[in-house]
Amino acid sequence: MINNNPWWPSPYGPDDQIGMLNEITPAKVVAAARLARQGQVYDLAHILDEQVPAFPGRTFRQSLVTGAHLLNRRRPDAGPAGWGENNVNWIIELVSSTSQMGTHLDGLNHLQIGDRFYNGHTLIELAEEWGTNRLGIETVPQIITRGLLLNIAGLHGVERLSPGYVISVADVTAALDRQEIQVERGDVVLFHTGWGDLWMQDNAAYLSGEPGPGMAVAMWLVEQGVALTGCDTWSYGPVPPEDPAQPFVVPQTLNVRHGMFIVENLHTTELARAGVSEFMFVLTHAKVRGATGAWVSPIAIA
Repeated sequence: MINNNPWWPSPYGPDDQIGMLNEITPAKVVAAARLARQGQVYDLAHILDEQVPAFPGRTFRQSLVTGAHLLNRRRPDAGPAGWGENNVNWIIELVSSTSQMGTHLDGLNHLQIGDRFYNGHTLIELAEEWGTNRLGIETVPQIITRGLLLNIAGLHGVERLSPGYVISVADVTAALDRQEIQVERGDVVLFHTGWGDLWMQDNAAYLSGEPGPGMAVAMWLVEQGVALTGCDTWSYGPVPPEDPAQPFVVPQTLNVRHGMFIVENLHTTELARAGVSEFMFVLTHAKVRGATGAWVSPIAIA
């Protein structure tokens, strides 16, 4: 049953734009820094190029521009192989893509229920030719907090969960007990399903479906005050969905109703293999005005 009750104004205020990231306090950042004990850094991002698996309609194109190597030699003060006596040259690249590719953070302007966003904003209020005038990725603070990785594949003794597998609250509590950790307000909670091992190995299989947290887990995360969540899958939540009539309802509910940020296409394999459950989580991003997401390379520091 679709819940049509209004979800605005946000508990964080009618003008709020960062949702559950409000749960990350200065004290939380200080406590997270203390988790960096060995100085071991785990990169949680995949490499982004034209060959990565992508949702239909999304593409990444990068072209190299080498024109300066020709034009610099025609300057009045050119050297024999470039500009000036020092023969300086450069190359640049041009990228045409959506931010909704590769390992990326979804903004609160990405998903809607009908035409309403987080905090009840409507598309007609927010849409501009260049992006949205509120909830854009430039409003999202850089994120440092305590991170947890729940190894659900390991819990079930498999390398990879099956597509459509619904991660339950029982799975979550069992993983927490097995890994001897507890969720706290302001945490980042990431899920390892093993699905990410298909990335660039079998892209068709990777995009054919995915395991993921079900709606009960989504509501549990909200109740715990989790600031951000993510998974080693191309979306968030099981595909096929729990209810065939409600596609992508898990990320939609978290993003729109509760202002919880989601990271997709995470690379969690190395962290899971190392048995790291608790870490300092760091995510920074380019502040592109009005964008619906950001390419990110989050790290876990243990």
